[in-house]
Amino acid sequence: MKMAEIKWCIRKKSGLSLIEPNANLSEGYFIKAEQAIESARTEKVAEWKIAKTYYAMYFALYAVLQKIGIKCEIHACTMAFAKCFLQGYFSEEELVLISDALSMRVDSQYYVNKDVPDEQFKEILQTAPSFLVKCKAVANRLDENNILEIRRRFKAETEKAKKKTA
Repeated sequence: MKMAEIKWCIRKKSGLSLIEPNANLSEGYFIKAEQAIESARTEKVAEWKIAKTYYAMYFALYAVLQKIGIKCEIHACTMAFAKCFLQGYFSEEELVLISDALSMRVDSQYYVNKDVPDEQFKEILQTAPSFLVKCKAVANRLDENNILEIRRRFKAETEKAKKKTA
Protein backbone atom coordinates (compact mmCIF):
# COMPACT_ATOMS: atom_id res chain seq x y z
CA MET A 1 0.00 0.00 0.00
CA LYS A 2 2.77 2.45 0.87
CA MET A 3 4.41 2.39 -2.58
CA ALA A 4 1.03 2.62 -4.30
CA GLU A 5 0.36 5.73 -2.23
CA ILE A 6 3.79 7.13 -3.12
CA LYS A 7 3.15 6.53 -6.83
CA TRP A 8 -0.21 8.32 -6.55
CA CYS A 9 1.53 11.23 -4.79
CA ILE A 10 4.22 11.42 -7.49
CA ARG A 11 1.57 11.61 -10.23
CA LYS A 12 -0.36 14.44 -8.55
CA LYS A 13 0.50 17.98 -9.68
CA SER A 14 1.12 19.23 -6.12
CA GLY A 15 2.36 15.87 -4.87
CA LEU A 16 5.85 14.61 -4.27
CA SER A 17 8.70 15.88 -6.43
CA LEU A 18 12.47 16.26 -6.29
CA ILE A 19 13.89 19.75 -5.88
CA GLU A 20 17.31 20.95 -4.84
CA PRO A 21 17.98 20.34 -1.15
CA ASN A 22 17.63 23.65 0.68
CA ALA A 23 19.05 24.10 4.18
CA ASN A 24 17.71 27.67 4.37
CA LEU A 25 14.13 26.58 3.63
CA SER A 26 14.57 23.72 6.06
CA GLU A 27 15.56 26.17 8.79
CA GLY A 28 12.64 28.43 7.84
CA TYR A 29 10.19 25.56 8.35
CA PHE A 30 11.75 24.75 11.72
CA ILE A 31 11.16 28.39 12.73
CA LYS A 32 7.53 28.11 11.58
CA ALA A 33 7.20 24.94 13.69
CA GLU A 34 8.57 26.69 16.77
CA GLN A 35 6.19 29.62 16.24
CA ALA A 36 3.23 27.26 15.87
CA ILE A 37 4.11 25.50 19.13
CA GLU A 38 4.42 28.82 20.92
CA SER A 39 1.11 30.00 19.48
CA ALA A 40 -0.61 26.73 20.46
CA ARG A 41 0.54 27.20 24.06
CA THR A 42 -1.36 30.46 24.38
CA GLU A 43 -4.39 29.43 22.32
CA LYS A 44 -7.63 29.03 24.28
CA VAL A 45 -9.93 27.49 21.63
CA ALA A 46 -9.44 23.72 21.33
CA GLU A 47 -9.89 23.47 17.55
CA TRP A 48 -7.23 26.12 16.93
CA LYS A 49 -4.96 24.60 19.54
CA ILE A 50 -5.21 21.29 17.64
CA ALA A 51 -4.58 23.03 14.30
CA LYS A 52 -1.54 24.91 15.56
CA THR A 53 -0.12 21.80 17.20
CA TYR A 54 -0.61 19.76 14.04
CA TYR A 55 1.05 22.45 11.92
CA ALA A 56 3.99 22.58 14.32
CA MET A 57 4.50 18.87 13.73
CA TYR A 58 3.90 19.14 9.98
CA PHE A 59 6.30 22.07 9.51
CA ALA A 60 8.98 20.18 11.48
CA LEU A 61 8.59 17.12 9.25
CA TYR A 62 8.48 19.27 6.11
CA ALA A 63 11.74 20.91 7.20
CA VAL A 64 13.35 17.47 6.99
CA LEU A 65 11.96 17.00 3.47
CA GLN A 66 13.34 20.37 2.42
CA LYS A 67 16.77 19.36 3.67
CA ILE A 68 16.54 16.24 1.47
CA GLY A 69 15.14 18.17 -1.49
CA ILE A 70 11.56 16.90 -1.58
CA LYS A 71 8.65 19.21 -2.34
CA CYS A 72 5.05 18.34 -1.55
CA GLU A 73 1.86 20.33 -1.08
CA ILE A 74 -0.35 17.39 -0.08
CA HIS A 75 0.00 16.68 3.64
CA ALA A 76 -0.93 13.00 3.39
CA CYS A 77 1.78 12.58 0.74
CA THR A 78 4.37 14.22 2.99
CA MET A 79 3.52 11.61 5.61
CA ALA A 80 3.56 8.80 3.04
CA PHE A 81 7.06 9.90 2.03
CA ALA A 82 8.20 9.77 5.65
CA LYS A 83 6.71 6.30 6.11
CA CYS A 84 8.44 4.95 2.99
CA PHE A 85 11.76 6.76 2.93
CA LEU A 86 12.46 7.86 6.51
CA GLN A 87 11.65 4.70 8.48
CA GLY A 88 15.22 4.52 9.74
CA TYR A 89 14.86 7.98 11.25
CA PHE A 90 11.35 7.94 12.75
CA SER A 91 9.56 5.26 14.71
CA GLU A 92 6.24 3.88 13.52
CA GLU A 93 4.61 5.48 16.58
CA GLU A 94 5.93 8.94 15.68
CA LEU A 95 4.61 8.66 12.14
CA VAL A 96 1.24 7.36 13.34
CA LEU A 97 1.06 10.27 15.80
CA ILE A 98 1.47 12.93 13.10
CA SER A 99 -1.07 11.13 10.90
CA ASP A 100 -3.47 11.08 13.84
CA ALA A 101 -2.81 14.79 14.42
CA LEU A 102 -3.78 15.48 10.78
CA SER A 103 -7.03 13.56 11.27
CA MET A 104 -7.74 15.48 14.48
CA ARG A 105 -7.12 18.79 12.73
CA VAL A 106 -9.47 17.86 9.88
CA ASP A 107 -12.15 16.61 12.26
CA SER A 108 -11.99 19.66 14.49
CA GLN A 109 -11.85 22.26 11.71
CA TYR A 110 -14.14 20.85 9.04
CA TYR A 111 -16.86 19.13 11.04
CA VAL A 112 -19.11 20.58 13.71
CA ASN A 113 -20.26 17.22 15.03
CA LYS A 114 -16.95 15.37 15.39
CA ASP A 115 -15.22 15.58 18.74
CA VAL A 116 -11.57 14.82 19.21
CA PRO A 117 -11.08 12.50 22.20
CA ASP A 118 -9.39 14.31 25.10
CA GLU A 119 -6.73 11.60 25.41
CA GLN A 120 -5.66 12.02 21.76
CA PHE A 121 -5.81 15.79 22.06
CA LYS A 122 -3.56 15.79 25.13
CA GLU A 123 -1.14 13.37 23.50
CA ILE A 124 -0.43 15.59 20.49
CA LEU A 125 -0.17 18.69 22.68
CA GLN A 126 2.41 16.96 24.87
CA THR A 127 4.29 15.29 22.01
CA ALA A 128 4.59 18.14 19.49
CA PRO A 129 7.62 19.80 21.15
CA SER A 130 9.54 16.52 21.31
CA PHE A 131 8.55 15.75 17.71
CA LEU A 132 10.08 19.09 16.69
CA VAL A 133 13.27 18.23 18.57
CA LYS A 134 13.31 14.80 16.90
CA CYS A 135 12.92 16.35 13.42
CA LYS A 136 15.80 18.74 14.14
CA ALA A 137 17.95 15.79 15.23
CA VAL A 138 17.03 13.90 12.05
CA ALA A 139 17.89 16.92 9.89
CA ASN A 140 21.24 17.25 11.68
CA ARG A 141 21.92 13.53 11.25
CA LEU A 142 21.25 13.57 7.50
CA ASP A 143 24.63 13.88 5.84
CA GLU A 144 25.25 14.15 2.11
CA ASN A 145 25.43 10.37 1.67
CA ASN A 146 22.12 9.79 3.50
CA ILE A 147 20.44 12.48 1.43
CA LEU A 148 21.81 11.10 -1.85
CA GLU A 149 20.60 7.59 -0.97
CA ILE A 150 17.08 8.77 -0.07
CA ARG A 151 16.95 10.85 -3.26
CA ARG A 152 18.18 7.89 -5.33
CA ARG A 153 15.46 5.61 -3.92
CA PHE A 154 12.81 8.28 -4.43
CA LYS A 155 13.98 8.97 -8.00
CA ALA A 156 13.70 5.24 -8.80
CA GLU A 157 10.10 5.26 -7.57
CA THR A 158 9.41 8.44 -9.56
CA GLU A 159 10.67 6.80 -12.74
CA LYS A 160 8.50 3.71 -12.12
CA ALA A 161 5.43 5.86 -11.47
CA LYS A 162 5.95 7.93 -14.61
CA LYS A 163 6.49 4.85 -16.82
CA LYS A 164 3.07 3.56 -15.84
CA THR A 165 1.40 6.78 -16.92
CA ALA A 166 3.28 7.08 -20.23
